[in-house]
Amino acid sequence: MKEWLEKFNKKIESLASSKQMRYVRITGGVFWNLTLLAVIFVATTLLFVGGVGAGYFASLTKDEPLRSKEEMREQIFSYEETSELYFANDIYIGKIRTDLDRRETSLANISPTVINAVLATEDEYFREHEGIVPKAVLRGLLQDVSNSSTQTGGSTLTQQLIKNQILTNEVSYERKAKEILLAFRLEKFMSKEEILEAYLNIIPYGRNSSGRNIAGIETAAQGIFGISASKLNLPQAAYIAGIPQAPFKYTPFTNKGEQKSAEGIKPGIDRMKTVLYRMQEVGYISEKEYNEAIAYDITKDLKGYEERPEDKYPWLTAELEMRAKEIFAKILAEKDGIDPDRLKEEKNLNEKYSILADRTIRSGGYRIYSTINKDMYDAMRNVTEEFTLYGQTYKKKEKDPETGEEIEVNVPVQTGSIIIDNKTGRILSFVGGRDHQLEQLNHATQAYRSNGSTMKPLLAYAPALEYGVIGAGSPVVDVKFKRDYDDYEPVNYIPTQELGIIPARQAVASSQNLALLRLYDSILDRRPATYLDKMGFSKLTEGDYVHLSTAIGGITHGATVEENTNAYTTFANEGKFIDAYMIERIEDLDGNVIFEHKVEPVEVFSPETAYMMTDMLRGVLQQGGTATLAKSQLKFSSDFAAKSGTTQDHKDVWLVGYNPNISIGVWLGYDQPRTLYAFNNRYQHPSNRVNRLWASYLNTLYDIDPELIGTKETFKKPEGVVTQSFCGISGLAASTSCSNAGLVVSDLFNKNVFLPTQPDDSFVSSTSVVINGSTYAALPNTPTEFVQTSGYGLNQAFINRMLGRLGGDASKLLPFSTGNGVVSGAPFEADGAPPEAVFATLANGSLSWTASASNDVVGYRVYSITDEGTSLVRSLKSYEGFQMSVSEGVRYVVVAVDITGLESGYSNEVGEVYTIPPIEDEENTVPGEIIEEDLDDIEIDPETTID
Repeated sequence: MKEWLEKFNKKIESLASSKQMRYVRITGGVFWNLTLLAVIFVATTLLFVGGVGAGYFASLTKDEPLRSKEEMREQIFSYEETSELYFANDIYIGKIRTDLDRRETSLANISPTVINAVLATEDEYFREHEGIVPKAVLRGLLQDVSNSSTQTGGSTLTQQLIKNQILTNEVSYERKAKEILLAFRLEKFMSKEEILEAYLNIIPYGRNSSGRNIAGIETAAQGIFGISASKLNLPQAAYIAGIPQAPFKYTPFTNKGEQKSAEGIKPGIDRMKTVLYRMQEVGYISEKEYNEAIAYDITKDLKGYEERPEDKYPWLTAELEMRAKEIFAKILAEKDGIDPDRLKEEKNLNEKYSILADRTIRSGGYRIYSTINKDMYDAMRNVTEEFTLYGQTYKKKEKDPETGEEIEVNVPVQTGSIIIDNKTGRILSFVGGRDHQLEQLNHATQAYRSNGSTMKPLLAYAPALEYGVIGAGSPVVDVKFKRDYDDYEPVNYIPTQELGIIPARQAVASSQNLALLRLYDSILDRRPATYLDKMGFSKLTEGDYVHLSTAIGGITHGATVEENTNAYTTFANEGKFIDAYMIERIEDLDGNVIFEHKVEPVEVFSPETAYMMTDMLRGVLQQGGTATLAKSQLKFSSDFAAKSGTTQDHKDVWLVGYNPNISIGVWLGYDQPRTLYAFNNRYQHPSNRVNRLWASYLNTLYDIDPELIGTKETFKKPEGVVTQSFCGISGLAASTSCSNAGLVVSDLFNKNVFLPTQPDDSFVSSTSVVINGSTYAALPNTPTEFVQTSGYGLNQAFINRMLGRLGGDASKLLPFSTGNGVVSGAPFEADGAPPEAVFATLANGSLSWTASASNDVVGYRVYSITDEGTSLVRSLKSYEGFQMSVSEGVRYVVVAVDITGLESGYSNEVGEVYTIPPIEDEENTVPGEIIEEDLDDIEIDPETTID
């Protein structure tokens, strides 16, 4: 070989040195020089163009900040994720209302088939490139410059991730340049698996079967096929992988969640076939798999319509969103070093953090766990829909917000109800209204209405017990009054009713306004409305602390059903207020608990006050109480206490009740207050309606959890509550006079603050009269036959104390029949004029007369009339009636007697009547005419009668 090579070289050298090769060398040199010049020119041109391009590229990206690794990773992984709502016991409700549904998943939970489909379709060289594919970029640039009708694109998954998470969808060379630059940089900071996982979690996939916009492979799999991304088969994977190129063209559902027509679905199926072809071409699937997938009927796998949670549970989802937003507003404010309490006081600050909180819960992927029991919530909704006694539905005209046309809409009676676990404050269920499409206001948590008589225990009776002003059965005064400076003149539910001195527990049971207002007036200077503040009433004004009418529900802004019911849990919790809540905890994407409700009891009343108030409220459900109907409708027995409430003209009716476990409140009324009375008796009395609805809710709740709702546990009496005897009309220790009068009673007291030890001072020896059914002290000149001399009267000092600064008619303090000969003894101011005369009649031996029109009459005297004059036959007290038996053949007159002894004129004369024969008169004859002054001269036949 060596010798052969030496010979070959000699021949080459010989040939090169020959004359012929000389011309070849010259030609080659020229050609070489020209080639060299061409190469230099091309190189120079390329360098120039490259320099210009690089300069242009640099100019496009000059404003792009140099992002750190941490910053870029944070931006890539900060994709929005839809938060989820849950019932109690972690039962899924649905996703929170948002413009885009997304649920994060990991690469390990995604089918490899899906990944292959995405790579084959979107980025064939994903595993090899470093962020971009140069030829794809140049191809896209040439297509754009030449305005080609075919646009194949050129973005890698990395570039698409940059565009969606860091940049925008703006179509410009500047954005594209930044995209390329950042794609190179991102590939240095993230692994291929991280980039792929992020991409699959952010890419849009059209709409789901509820009509919502969706993003992320897991959300797409669940929303389109109803299965996890890890379970997708080949055709399903190909179908989903093809959607991102034109999400709303290829998605199978409309914005209402309805499946598109065959023609509407066809583009998505064609795109699926394209994806399958690319997968076979790249080698991810075999020809057999391809053919089987092409023939697959993908439409049979499409998920059926799924009702949105806000459609199925509109009041619940809206309420949970609102409460979650309030929680996050406080969390975000605290992170910024701001006291959360400032959000209640500063409107602008509250608005700022409410907006930030709203964005947080809609995009943070949180899991919001509520206290709402699903079965109870569904059951109460069913009762609400089936109840038929709400009342009259009216019509009104209003403008359609979309068309501006005048339309007629229904105005039904609305309802709100809530049930609270006493010991924890958990809201177990609620009713927001009857028809969310008609009215979105949550009548359980957001509608502020006057709470009527349900305010009485909270603001008057319980504070009075706490202050030691009364015991459970202490006397209160149910007598009318009028304040001159503002003409305030309240009445009871029955306007003419005045029960006088009655036990406090009776006043509670029958809901007497006058007794309550007088009691409240006696403690008003202690500002008992501070108790309402402690029990969560959120809209109190200064007027609510000083106005007498607040005690019967005249609160300025009213209260919600939640606030009112929550306040009653204080009595069930031995005087401790536990704020009701609806969100148990909130977890982030990784399952970390970022909020958990903490029960923080507030001391409001003593256990003794709470128990005595409860014992008094038991009477509301017993005979004579205002909620006996409700108790009669219950199909189970439990230790319930309750209070009804009615506002003026029956514009609102309430019933709030509780046992040791739960409290439940119900309200009925129109959104724009108007009377609930119907024109007929079709819907029953408004109070009956709320009684029946309250019982219906409890009965259906009992079916779900009988141990909780129908607990056999009873309220336990604290050691400080004792039973003691006292005088029933004064509330003081019983005296001999009170005992002799039969007015000693026993009831509950809190021995720590009040026991009736002061001797009773209410009685004095009594001389009294009865006028118009009321008793008054007799005057010195009152005729003795009309005076009651036995029994006892009331001490004037006692009268003044009981009537207080509001005053009133002392004669109404005691009914006429009270006790054993007890009378009020109130003074009566006579008018000094004789009474009006009466008219008498006589029939069948019975003399009757009309009552005198005067208001100071103590009795009547009946006189007989003879030729010798008049003589007293009988005196009758005013309450003894207006008739008596008399003898025949006697003439009678009746006179009224007033308290000062003045008599009225005689009544008409009745008795034996005679017919007078005609009197012959020469000048004038008138048969039957009687000339009075001549009667004594007339001879009368005893057999005749005078007509």
